[in-house]
Amino acid sequence: MTKKTTLLALFFLLTFGFSEAQSIQALKEKINQVLKGKSATVGVAIQGVNATDTLSINGNKHLPMQSVYKYHLAMAVLHQVDQGKFRLDEKISISKKTVKAYSHLWSPLRKKYPNGAKVALSEIIKYTVAWSDNVGCDLLFKLIGGPKVAEAYMHKIGIQDIAIVDPEIKMQAKWKRQYKNWTTAKAANQVLQLFFKNTNNLLSPKSYNFLLNVLKGTKTGKKSIRGLLPKDAVVAHKTGHSGKNKKGLTGALNNIGIVFLPGNSYFYISVLVSNSMESSATNQKIIAEIAKLTWDYFNHQ
Repeated sequence: MTKKTTLLALFFLLTFGFSEAQSIQALKEKINQVLKGKSATVGVAIQGVNATDTLSINGNKHLPMQSVYKYHLAMAVLHQVDQGKFRLDEKISISKKTVKAYSHLWSPLRKKYPNGAKVALSEIIKYTVAWSDNVGCDLLFKLIGGPKVAEAYMHKIGIQDIAIVDPEIKMQAKWKRQYKNWTTAKAANQVLQLFFKNTNNLLSPKSYNFLLNVLKGTKTGKKSIRGLLPKDAVVAHKTGHSGKNKKGLTGALNNIGIVFLPGNSYFYISVLVSNSMESSATNQKIIAEIAKLTWDYFNHQ
């Protein structure tokens, strides 16, 4: 390499590389402004197509997942489907006793089948992920052998910063139990990336397309990641929400997902709002504003 070529390479590195670093840093500063003054711990992780388009804020903090873990659970279930242990069209029994036991928990599936029924595994997964159904969630945990099986699967595929301990009925029984099921914003993004790229063929094409479409059809979280994005924006995402305790504390209001940009590009985003004394509307707005800032950043590169 000649001296002239070396100088040109250094010029481009300093000019364009520094400019890009400034841009992602500017995005981080804008996000910090959104978080400024908020009575909450917020974990943020953002990853674009290019490795340089990465940022995190409190990215390594252990924060409660709440229903976000239903996405991880779905991956573990589909892994067992691909192993031949179950079929997506296989009928799973939901007993009337189970329906009654979950009468105090959120479950559109329970409302659809108030007397119990035999339901296709594919439908249970859809309700569990897209509608954040608690009956469906715990049926899936029972089907694969318990929460620790889902946790072990995550560890096996390389996700270490995660703990899946309690099913919904135990987690919802005591406020503090939600903190047993935790992850980090960085680890949440890592799972999204492993799934979307289908690294090492984690899932079969059938299972992969099935889950991706379920995530794109998520019905919850309309005011979070999707809140300030264009109405026709495609987002494959999962939410989690603890509600508030008697002191007005929100343990978790979370949203993680893959946001598809115009021009066949995309970015991963995980925002975990924890231990917040803000209103639910403010917690959702935090996520929505971070997602919109990120959308604008990637669309103006």
